[in-house]
Amino acid sequence: MTKLRVYEYAKQMNMSSKEILTILNRLGVPVANHMSVMDDEMIQKVEQFFEDVKRRAAERRAQEMEKELRERQQKAQAEQAQSRAPAAQANGRDRLAQGQRDAEHASASAQANQPRPHRDGGRDRGGAQGRGRDRREGAPNGSGDQRARSDRPAGQRNPNGGHGRNGAPGQGDRNRDRGGYAGRPQGQQGHGDRANARGRDGQRSQSGNGGGARFPRAPRPPQVVAAQAAQQKPVAPGSQRKEKERKEREGYQRHEEFNETKLQRAPKRRAGKQEKPLPTEVTVEGPMTVGEFAKLLQREPAEIIKRLLMLGVMATINQDIDTDTMELIGSDLGVTVHVKEPVDEEALELLVEPDDPSQLVPRPPVVTIMGHVDHGKTTLLDALRESRVAAGEAGGITQHIGAYQVEIGGRLITFLDTPGHEAFTTMRARGAQVTDVTILVVAADDGVMPQTVEAINHAKAANVPIIVAINKIDKPDANPDRVKQELVQYGLVPEEWGGDTVFVEISALKRLNLDTLLEMVLLVADMQDLKANPNARPRGTVIEAKLDRGRGPVATVLVQNGTLKVGDIVIAGTTYGRVRAMVNENGRRLKAAPPSTPVEIQGLNGVPQAGDLFVVYDDEKSARAVVERRLERERQQMQATARVTLDDLYRQIKEGNVAELNVIVKADVQGSVEALVQSIEKINVEGVRVRVIHKGVGAITESDVQLASASNAIIIGFHVRPDANARRVAEQQKIDIRLYRVIYDAIAEIESAMKGMLAPEYKEVIVGHAEVRETFNISKVGTVAGCYVTDGRIPRDADVRVVRDGVVIYEGKLSSLRRFKDDVREVAAGYECGMTIEKFNDIKVGDVIEAFTMEQVARV
Repeated sequence: MTKLRVYEYAKQMNMSSKEILTILNRLGVPVANHMSVMDDEMIQKVEQFFEDVKRRAAERRAQEMEKELRERQQKAQAEQAQSRAPAAQANGRDRLAQGQRDAEHASASAQANQPRPHRDGGRDRGGAQGRGRDRREGAPNGSGDQRARSDRPAGQRNPNGGHGRNGAPGQGDRNRDRGGYAGRPQGQQGHGDRANARGRDGQRSQSGNGGGARFPRAPRPPQVVAAQAAQQKPVAPGSQRKEKERKEREGYQRHEEFNETKLQRAPKRRAGKQEKPLPTEVTVEGPMTVGEFAKLLQREPAEIIKRLLMLGVMATINQDIDTDTMELIGSDLGVTVHVKEPVDEEALELLVEPDDPSQLVPRPPVVTIMGHVDHGKTTLLDALRESRVAAGEAGGITQHIGAYQVEIGGRLITFLDTPGHEAFTTMRARGAQVTDVTILVVAADDGVMPQTVEAINHAKAANVPIIVAINKIDKPDANPDRVKQELVQYGLVPEEWGGDTVFVEISALKRLNLDTLLEMVLLVADMQDLKANPNARPRGTVIEAKLDRGRGPVATVLVQNGTLKVGDIVIAGTTYGRVRAMVNENGRRLKAAPPSTPVEIQGLNGVPQAGDLFVVYDDEKSARAVVERRLERERQQMQATARVTLDDLYRQIKEGNVAELNVIVKADVQGSVEALVQSIEKINVEGVRVRVIHKGVGAITESDVQLASASNAIIIGFHVRPDANARRVAEQQKIDIRLYRVIYDAIAEIESAMKGMLAPEYKEVIVGHAEVRETFNISKVGTVAGCYVTDGRIPRDADVRVVRDGVVIYEGKLSSLRRFKDDVREVAAGYECGMTIEKFNDIKVGDVIEAFTMEQVARV
């Protein structure tokens, strides 16, 4: 059994492997590639395919030949019928004239030759004389000769019926030897005049038959044509290819001739045109590459490089040259180089436009509440907008920037709640930059604290007026005068003491003097004459941003000028997108947001940085171009900072004994990431340096664990959880993941670890996970979660946390755990159960309930 590979068989058949593969696929034979093996059956199928192709080609060729012969026969018959009619008329006239001449000649001969005694001999002589006379007179048709030889036997007669032209015998035989047609019409036999000869010649030339034939050859029967075509050998592919190459050569020669003709005409056309003059003046904005400068001067780059070499500058076509070098080269070439002053690209990209004073209208003031931790900032804001925020925060501390609007006496006031903890210095500074009035909250029983001083410095740096709210005056140990005395040291002198700072004594918990505080806010805002143009181009600042699994990138922005509408194209930092939806602090959808309105927008292509400025562009193409330029600038800055100089290299050699602690920071929102990174980097412990190698928003993923493994880093998660894959990989590679909900614990633990003074700690042990499949609302009980335990076990006395899209929603204890109607101590993996959580009913389908216990671990 012969087996060949496809490429070997293709080589035998003088074909390509691709053609053989195509034929096999057409025949339904499965083959993979040119290395596939062909058995005898496959080879027979391919050869049978070739035979079928040849047979079909021969049949098609026979049909074409038969059709062509049939068309030729019909054409020849039509031409013969057209030429036969005038020839017959001419022969008839010639025969009539010849008959008359013969009759006259016979009568004259009869008169001249009288009968003699010897009748037979006279007749013979007369016949001989007549024949001789006929020959002497040159009878045109040779009819006398025909009559004299009419007594020949039938076998010896001229088959052509007489002589040819000029009386030459045997003309028919010669015509038949040349392939002529033997059976001419009777009206044309025996006449050799020139008219008939010309007629026959013309008919032969029209019929197109070769060999000197006077009439077309008789057509062959169709059966004979088909048999001969079937017996013919098929045309070889090589001959077809040669014929195709010959035609291509002829076409190429014609094309070359045409090109030569065009080249000959081109100088004539160019003679009438004038060449474009070289520039004498060019304008540059800064350094550019040699190639770009050569293109600007309309010169060859080699010429510019040559002149650079003459100046002692070694540069390639892609290297930058400064403006001074360009001016020198331009002077050598006779070109004046004008250097354009650089423009502020950021201002150009932000489309800063002057506002028309006639279109300015009053806008609501933007107020920021600052102060030390636990001095009552969030409680004051809750009292102002009659809602509670701190209940949802860990430890009652506000850790995210919130923006809210409050209506007082028909006027709106926008409040930015920047957290008071010192770790969130950056977020508080951002709040001061977009703020018109700052409310500094100081507890009457606590006095001025470090964060209070920091808030004062940020407000003064932003040149923002400060209103001091002395809180907690309802407490027995409250001492407002002491607070005023301490604040005088920092330049905040009360009005009653001759200063210009407004002091208001309030109680956020008891709702005391809140109206007075708001009146002071409106008074200070009116003194500043705050106005904005609602018809201008919308612009503002990003207050907060996060990545939501269901909605995508979400950014909280404060509109500072213009009116932001749904459908606008917004650029914020290095992100852009079309605003798909706008939501206010109450969850209500808005179609337009006037100045000083905080809204949450969706539709950006990424998560912007908190504090980025945003502006609305007219088209998406220009917005994308601006974002790409900004990203390119960021990449260049990163490359510039990554370069090592000799000074830096020497410093690194001196710091050879410095140990680094690599940290990866992940949080739920961008503001928390920035604040946590800055707080960690501020930790100063001798001999150890903290380096944040990666920071991001969202849950801890497997890629974060891989990066920590490669960099020997620890992972710090703030308000986020690792997913199942990340936890599994971290356990395999022994990566330390620290999860926190209060920033105090994160900073204190890291600093203690770096100092080596860590006390015994409580280690969190994950017991199991359960997925919420269904929820049931029962009166007097609350929301019951129907769960399926995916791994581990769920004990009745374990602590639990509710994780939604990788973010911790709630942390507490189980209220009940049941299977069917029975209370159980624990539920193992693979079983279903129902559970309720203490003081928490916002359970949704798809949530993951994580059970854990805290075990005390001694430090080594």
